[in-house]
Formats: sequence, C-alpha cells, structure tokens
Amino acid sequence: MFSPTGAHRMHTAFRPAPDRPGDRTGVLLVNLGTPDAPTPAAVRRYLAEFLHDHRVVDLTRWLWCPVLHGIILPLRSPKVAKAYASIWTADGSPLLAGTKRVGAALAEALPGIDVRVAMRYGQPSVPSVMQAMDEAGVGRLLVLPLYPQYSASTSASVHDAVMRELLRWRRQPEVHFVQDYHCDPAWVRAVAESIRAHWAANGRGDRLLMSFHGIPQRFVRGGDPYQAQCEAGARAIAAELGLGDGEWWLTFQSRFGREPWLQPYTDKTLEQWGREKAGTVDVVCPGFAVDCLETLEEIAEQNAHAYVEAGGTALRYIPCLNDTPAHVAALAGVVRRALALPAPGVAA
Repeated sequence: MFSPTGAHRMHTAFRPAPDRPGDRTGVLLVNLGTPDAPTPAAVRRYLAEFLHDHRVVDLTRWLWCPVLHGIILPLRSPKVAKAYASIWTADGSPLLAGTKRVGAALAEALPGIDVRVAMRYGQPSVPSVMQAMDEAGVGRLLVLPLYPQYSASTSASVHDAVMRELLRWRRQPEVHFVQDYHCDPAWVRAVAESIRAHWAANGRGDRLLMSFHGIPQRFVRGGDPYQAQCEAGARAIAAELGLGDGEWWLTFQSRFGREPWLQPYTDKTLEQWGREKAGTVDVVCPGFAVDCLETLEEIAEQNAHAYVEAGGTALRYIPCLNDTPAHVAALAGVVRRALALPAPGVAA
C-alpha cells in the first residue's frame, strides 16, 4: 500500500492539468538556440547546456564533463563571445530575432493555429513554451524543428526535450512530430529562388557551393540519415536550378574536436579553391532556416576572408530563407500536411 505521504510525493511530481479545455491546435517551432548576450558568461551558460546534451556529444560523462568544464568552456567561451558580438544586432541574437519573425509570419499564414517559438538550448526554453501553450488550451501539438534534414543531434534532441517535459504532465496533448522536410517541393523551390534572386541582383558567380552543418562520420555509420538527406536536398535544389554535375558542390562546415566529420570540409575546400584562383564563389547554406553564427560569422566573415587570403576573388554569401514569403509558405504547407489541414481556400 502507498502511504499518504508517498502518494503526495508521487502526485506533486506531475504538472497539474489546466482548467481550460484542450481543444486548440498548436505548432511549436524549435530552433537550436543562442546565448542571451554576446558575453563570455552568457556564452558559457549556453555552451554548457548545448554541449551537455548526449545527442550532441555522446562521450561518457565521467570523461566528457571534466574536459568540458575544465578546458573547453574556459577557453572557448571568450572566443565564441567575440564571434557573437560581431553579428549581434539591435534586436539581439540574429537567430532568435529571425526565428521569432518566422513564427509571427507562420501564425498569420495559419489562422486559428497557436504558433509559438522555442529554443532547444537557451531561452525561450521548450518546457516554458509548452507550458504556456498548455495553459492556453492547446490539446493538439505539432512540433516542427527548424531543421530541414533530420539528425539525431538536432531533431531527435528536440524530441527528447518535448517528451522529457511531457513526463511531468498529468494530461498530455495529442503530439505530432515533423521529422524532416529536406525534399519538400515548396522548400526546394524557395531555396532555388533565393539563389536565382542573388544571381539576378549580383550576377552568377564562378562556382556555387552548398554548405551544410557537419556531424561526426560515426553518427552516419551508426544509422543517422543526415548525410543522405543533405545530398538528396542539394540534388533537388540543383535540379530545380537546372544545374548538372560539376556545376555545384556540397561541403560540410562547423566541425568540432579531432575526430573525422562528414567531408569534404567547407573551409578546406574554399582554401583549395583560393589557391586555384577559382574566382567568385557563391555560398548557400540550405540546412539553416534562419541566419545565425554559423552563417553570418563562420561563412560570411571567417570563410570569406580565408578564401580571399588564399587567392580567391570573392566569396558571396546567399542569406538563409529567414521569414521570406516563400519560406513561410513552404513551412505552412508542411504544417497543413502533418495535421491534415485543408489548403487555403479549400473547405474542410
């Protein structure tokens, strides 16, 4: 038998259900995250949460935690803070501000749907936004990670965060997850059109490079579909542009640590092209929904400088889709299909 005291402890482990009926449909847009400020202290807090995620770094904790807290965070936080400071805006973090704009535009495109934005790491957190949606009466929830390609280190981590929060809830909503949208026709067209618009405004560069965030090679060997989805999405974008083999290239950026990551590497490729005097290179990053540190600082600043230093003419970065109408329309289509909602102007 349970004692009254034990029963009370068991009961308070759960989050009580709100009084409102859960009859609303909600969409939770989740992006990676960002520090609260471009300072070493804020960056250290952010990196500690990010790099503690076992989906991101799957080393045993007894080995990883001393290295993380004793070496990596003290050394990297000031350097990363300077990188964030170089892209920080009057609205704060470009990633957070841009994701909020996407969320607001998507809410306009989906009347009657409660659309909210959360960050997997940092604020607004997944648990806090989910709790607010629950209190607003959301009983049907679609989780849309803003990662076109699935990876355990990104999409699955969002799944973990959502389910971990739901473990505390007495009454749970009906939950749906979008796994990926890397070959969604509307998304492919949106990326292709952004490249065409860049070419129309600036002329076509000598080479087109599609750079995706990298992951360790062993993740793919373990069954992660990320590399295959990057390649499939890049081929679809190239086909939409009418490009054949040898007219575009795919690389992987943002590696961390010493183990082999997916190749070819973006920075090494650009350095080689610079030595070859490859001319003007246009770079697009289809794996990023919103501009962030990895696009604005790593590609448009670091790699652009390194390419010219190596002998190249210029590197021109093509911005992410951000809150462009084509991107918002593509995401709205993903939501409607996932929730079996009628298209605009079509009766249910």
